[in-house]
Amino acid sequence: MTRAGSHFLQIPGPTNVPDRILRAMHRAVIDHRSQEFASLGSEVLENLRLIFQTRSPVVIYPASGTGAWEAAIVNTLSPGDRVLMFETGHFSQLWRQQAERLGVVVDYVPGNWRRGAVATELASRLSADDRHLYKAVMVVHNETSTGVTSNIPGIRVEMDRHRHPALLLVDTISSLGSMDYRHDEWGVDVTVAGSQKGLMLPPGLSFNAISEKALSANKTAKLPRSYWDWQEMLGPNRNGFFPFTPATTLLYGLKEALAMLLEEELPNVFRRHCRHAEATRTAVRTWGLEIFCEAPPAYSSSLTAVLMPEGHDADRLRSMILENFDMSLGAGLSRLAGKVFRIGHLGSFNDLMLAGTLSGVEMGLRLARVPHQAGGVTAALQSLAPAETDLKHGTRPST
Repeated sequence: MTRAGSHFLQIPGPTNVPDRILRAMHRAVIDHRSQEFASLGSEVLENLRLIFQTRSPVVIYPASGTGAWEAAIVNTLSPGDRVLMFETGHFSQLWRQQAERLGVVVDYVPGNWRRGAVATELASRLSADDRHLYKAVMVVHNETSTGVTSNIPGIRVEMDRHRHPALLLVDTISSLGSMDYRHDEWGVDVTVAGSQKGLMLPPGLSFNAISEKALSANKTAKLPRSYWDWQEMLGPNRNGFFPFTPATTLLYGLKEALAMLLEEELPNVFRRHCRHAEATRTAVRTWGLEIFCEAPPAYSSSLTAVLMPEGHDADRLRSMILENFDMSLGAGLSRLAGKVFRIGHLGSFNDLMLAGTLSGVEMGLRLARVPHQAGGVTAALQSLAPAETDLKHGTRPST
């Protein structure tokens, strides 16, 4: 059926791709061994460091975030190495499964999915590891399946307090470019990321930011690797090239995406996401529904997962919203299937897009006869409206 207007893609990634990035990608492919390409590659690799807030190298693979996970593992670990990982949701489970399939032994700290990694539990595990058997601590910064974040600086504090030599590997697939993240300052050794969320691109690129300590571990790591080998990447990257045929049109888009983020300035980007996240949570509370994350300090600025009332199916609600209002919301994954729906509010997103998104949810709740209180959209709009003093001075909050 032909529909008027635009589809609302409000899943927590892939996100909407701005017209400016689509236009940047609408170019002919160039010779990837030419000086023209070297200029493109060098600019992209340099500006990526600003987004990761690092002086260390960042490598790019044509892959989803899963590829970046694998690259982080095989470049730093050996068969039989023991790592510590926190159960924070569906994606921490997938990362665990991948590590185990690659021959790594995972000590998986159980969690209820409604809170992030617990620093006190980490402290207990590290205290007991007097032989330093753990070679890495692996944490998902923003769990896309739950809308729960983990305190990465707190994790690093505990590792340093125990003087533990393990590497710190962090998944930022749904937080990079949306939430404040500092690879160097937070002492992260490998940061994993993807193109299709805060970076506003289509799926297809993945990233590793790599510390000096991780590069040192790479020299002795014995897991098999070929395509994912950092050393194969780092040499050509110094001159803006890649050891294989790169995804040139995605790199054009990445160049433009990085320019957009740097023009807005990262502090403003992060404030915008925080503001939209709080407005969304205001709507959820007004509806009388429950935010799945049960610890306010762990609230995500990229997405909000909403718990359905007992006896009501989130997938039925999502289906009715899609059919009637042409809007896609995120599904509940694995143990949360049918129990939650996820509202994505990340990437290229502004106040009016959020207002439309929340209106679609409120209309859907009414149509699906989900018990709720009206007025969530109005409450969110009030939280977004500029203060009277801002209007008098001709200013407005960042959008």
